[in-house]
Amino acid sequence: MIQLSKVEKRFGSKENGIAAVDGVSFTITEGEIFGIIGYSGAGKSTLIRLLNGLDMPTSGSIKIGKREITAMKGQELRKARQKISMVFQHFNLLWSRTVKENIAFPLEIADVKKAERDRKVSELIDLVGLAGRENAYPSQLSGGQKQRVGIARALANDPEVLLCDEATSALDPETTDSILELLTSINERLGLTIVLITHEMHVIRKICHRVAVMEAGKVVEIGQVLDVFQSPQAPVTKRFVSQVTEPAGTNEALGNLKKDYSEGTIIKLFFIGERTEQPVLANLIRKYDVEVNIVQGNISQTKGGAYGTLLLQLVGEKAEMDEAIAYLHEQGVKTEVIGNE
Repeated sequence: MIQLSKVEKRFGSKENGIAAVDGVSFTITEGEIFGIIGYSGAGKSTLIRLLNGLDMPTSGSIKIGKREITAMKGQELRKARQKISMVFQHFNLLWSRTVKENIAFPLEIADVKKAERDRKVSELIDLVGLAGRENAYPSQLSGGQKQRVGIARALANDPEVLLCDEATSALDPETTDSILELLTSINERLGLTIVLITHEMHVIRKICHRVAVMEAGKVVEIGQVLDVFQSPQAPVTKRFVSQVTEPAGTNEALGNLKKDYSEGTIIKLFFIGERTEQPVLANLIRKYDVEVNIVQGNISQTKGGAYGTLLLQLVGEKAEMDEAIAYLHEQGVKTEVIGNE
């Protein structure tokens, strides 16, 4: 569906310029929700501008469907952009227009007849859950409602690809979840390919099938979301994953443990998929003469299944603790020794 091949975007001279996007190559399949995550300055916003043709790469190629965006100019490019819609962080609504007039705007530009515009706008208002707010102005809407208008407007021309540039960054957590649920519903109902740019791992975990992690213009890691959660490779990916998998206060709890206990081993367990529902820990306690202190735990749900972490302190004879850890491995539970008291 979307194919990037050795895409580079430089600003400034070749010798002294900055590569905002540096040799990026990956493929996004049709109907996929694909996340691109990175901290500020990683190059993700530049990359999304390349995807919709607002900027052209210094080198490399971008194909969307059968169209090579990087080979298009003028009217051909403008027509192609009608099938590549965008949802923005700060909504970008026309404040002098009502909800239905904002949604109708791209249809007016495309010279769609009024009767067809009205029908399409009515469908989209229902789709995004704004029935009854058709005649409201943006100043009368909440942040979540404004973003729903932005999503409806982006869907007006029946796009093949929906690009979301930090679409939930300006929203509170509860509203963020409702917008993510809406995007998931749109993806499932319309089969729409969604590319989502964010710096929040919670967003990736919640709705994305796959994720690419960017740093300094490069894609440093890419894969299924559950796989990335299970075994992050790049240091920046590990920092992102820890946002979700390590509850606030983990380091403080570890510090307190080291003060309060003078023996034992602290281990971290990783549960994937069905293992999050198995009584592995209860069986371990019954099977081995080891004292188990639960420090912290967390279970996260991804599109590919559940992922959980559990921080434990084991106290007992070393041989017994080694056997207990070996038992966890046999049960398919990845174990990491954090420290010894």
